[in-house]
Amino acid sequence: MMRTRFFSASHLSAAIAAMLVSYGSAAVIIYQAALTFGSTPEQINSWFTSLGIGCGILTFYLSLRYKAPIMMAWCTPGAALMIGMQHIPLSDAIGAFLFAGIIMLIVSFTGLFNRLVNLIPKTLACAMLAGILINFGSKTFVAMQSQTLLVGLMLLTYLLSKIRFKRYSLLFMLIVGFITAYFEGLFHIEEIKWSNPQLVWLSPSFDIQAMISVGIPLFITSLVTQNMPAITILRMHGYTDVPEQKVITSSAIATLLLAPFGAFKINLAAISSAITMGADVDPDPKQRYKANLCLAFLYLLAGMMGGVIVSLFNALPNELLMALAGIAIFGTLLSNLIESWKDEPTREASLITLLTSASGMTLLGIGSAFWGLIFGLFTYHLCYYIERQKVA
Repeated sequence: MMRTRFFSASHLSAAIAAMLVSYGSAAVIIYQAALTFGSTPEQINSWFTSLGIGCGILTFYLSLRYKAPIMMAWCTPGAALMIGMQHIPLSDAIGAFLFAGIIMLIVSFTGLFNRLVNLIPKTLACAMLAGILINFGSKTFVAMQSQTLLVGLMLLTYLLSKIRFKRYSLLFMLIVGFITAYFEGLFHIEEIKWSNPQLVWLSPSFDIQAMISVGIPLFITSLVTQNMPAITILRMHGYTDVPEQKVITSSAIATLLLAPFGAFKINLAAISSAITMGADVDPDPKQRYKANLCLAFLYLLAGMMGGVIVSLFNALPNELLMALAGIAIFGTLLSNLIESWKDEPTREASLITLLTSASGMTLLGIGSAFWGLIFGLFTYHLCYYIERQKVA
């Protein structure tokens, strides 16, 4: 009788692919978000270390506990949302991260998860995120002004590689960017150095404006773009026995424990999680969780290399980082724009949400993402009321 190996090459390859997709588009965005709040290199190291440890431990425990491919990750759209939120001290941002984690814990623990999702039309949540991402993605072309060759080649590589190598387009773009930056004398390799992983305590402060401007949009983005789609993907692949309340509660607790070290939001991974759920990973659905056990160790390894990642970004030109982060969210931006206009009766509300969120306005000290959702919800219910009056 043949003995089956506990891990196979397909498990490992799926884990590597999921890690590359997750990290490849997110690392530079997280780095930019940390800089927005004035984080030092040591503190950014702590951001990456805490995220790697948190996602690694939770992915391993939940996948092994429920024998299902459960992938935890950071909220990349939430990190993108925070870029550009100027004049918010790091301590206030940490307090907002904790606030977002507390709301998620309450929503999950009380069973309000599905009810709250239904209260916020998905079209408006997508419009809010799209509004933030439009400004973020447009920085690609701002960077092109000063580094035309570098950014132009990166964009061209991304577009051409999507013809036949769609899954690896970001990787090819990154390679071309590195090579071009090196030959242009913009890549300072000598600055890349080993730095021990660090967990730096970042004392939180609780400012009401920061909690509303950062915490609430971060919570909504995590809820609508990460946790809810991830649960749906698990169900679609037949993993109906995974207790969503316990899984989401676990992620909220992990956020509360690690936010003071820079782990701004830990949640279920959405799109990238599907990489470890297909039949090519393992013919037996009950064995696919093993790919996530491999992924957990890769997460922990990445966490241990947090300092190297920070020094790598410091060695690269800012224009490359802007282009990489901007182009990486093209797909997310496009899908959210499409989703924003999908429901015809809510299109005007979606438009107002998008324009307000993209404006960068600050009202009563509260940022545009929150007001975009508020104005959008008001318009949504007003239009609904008008339509009912017409029918009556």
